[in-house]
Amino acid sequence: MGVTRKDLFTEEQNRLALLAKALAHPARVAILQFIIRQNACINTNLVEELGLAQATISQHLRELKDAGLIQGTVEGISVNYCIHTENWNKVKDELNSFFESYSKLNTNCC
Repeated sequence: MGVTRKDLFTEEQNRLALLAKALAHPARVAILQFIIRQNACINTNLVEELGLAQATISQHLRELKDAGLIQGTVEGISVNYCIHTENWNKVKDELNSFFESYSKLNTNCC
């Protein structure tokens, strides 16, 4: 697999790709849904909730955090995770703008 030439694309294109990658795995979608349902910061054992290995959960949490969808705070030996509200709203706006850009065009093709 070749190296992605991010410099060939706009900041917006790179950001949308990062978000799409973060949402492209069902485990990450399940983690986000779980956090949203809790409506609070979680420090519960996601291994029990999702049935995945701790290392796998940690990897998915890192992807979500790198994309800015969640944030985590360390308290002792545990980490609390929650939706990063400011980024979540920004992501929602970016994705809405991306999808709405098609509806603004003349859709008389093919």
